[in-house]
Amino acid sequence: MTRSISPALKAQRVLPGFRLTMGFTLLYLSLIVLIPLSMIVLKTSTLSWAQFWSAVASPRAMASYRLSLGASLVGAMMNVLFGSVVAWALVRYDFPAKRFMDGLVDLPFALPTAVAGIAMTTLYAPNGWVGRYFHALGIPVAYTWLGIVVVLTFIGLPFVVRTVEPVIQDLDAAVEEAASSLGANRWQAIRRVILPELLPALLTGFALSFARGLGEYGSVIFIAGNMPMRTEITPLLIMIKLEQFDYAGATAIALVFLVVSFGLLLGVNVLQRRLRK
Repeated sequence: MTRSISPALKAQRVLPGFRLTMGFTLLYLSLIVLIPLSMIVLKTSTLSWAQFWSAVASPRAMASYRLSLGASLVGAMMNVLFGSVVAWALVRYDFPAKRFMDGLVDLPFALPTAVAGIAMTTLYAPNGWVGRYFHALGIPVAYTWLGIVVVLTFIGLPFVVRTVEPVIQDLDAAVEEAASSLGANRWQAIRRVILPELLPALLTGFALSFARGLGEYGSVIFIAGNMPMRTEITPLLIMIKLEQFDYAGATAIALVFLVVSFGLLLGVNVLQRRLRK
């Protein structure tokens, strides 16, 4: 006599070998993520509390924290605003060269970071094609925090666009028409109908863009100018410490930056989960 298996149990057994796959997952994550990160903690533990505090709370380190976190935050917010508009246009409208423009969105993914940095520096330098006009208005872009924000916005745009696009594709246009037929204007339809559906995806894109901006190095160092206390980002400061053979100091700054970044991303993910519920 055979025993019947419920459809729910069958669905759970589509991928067999739970213990094996879970063990492989934990092993892989440990080797790739947990063990390397634990080395930062172990190396930092060789410092005394006074040495640790001197390394992570120096004026130069604090300035780099503010610049990296602030520029990444502004860049991610800019991407949420303009990336959602780009995603909406690519999904809802047909226009010439649409496929070409859709392919351009992925260009920052494939473009080497050094190439992006050199191109942005050439473009926004005081004598560059675009930078000369800003310079004439008294708004320097290259070698300032504004240039860092521009580069971080460039490299983070695909994360927002590619995250929001599938949600817009699944959003039925009839819902917007129903809102209009019930008397809602465009702003009310966006605020009450469209935005609640897009908000979880926008938060995901924001978190990805923000995380990419925090760790970006190659494209930023060209346009930043790398002036201590002004345009020196935290990843660059860590590299300078390593070049000075101050490995403990470099890992101490990396640990603080890691904890702060993880806390911010965790907060975004918690907010995203609550919005989905």
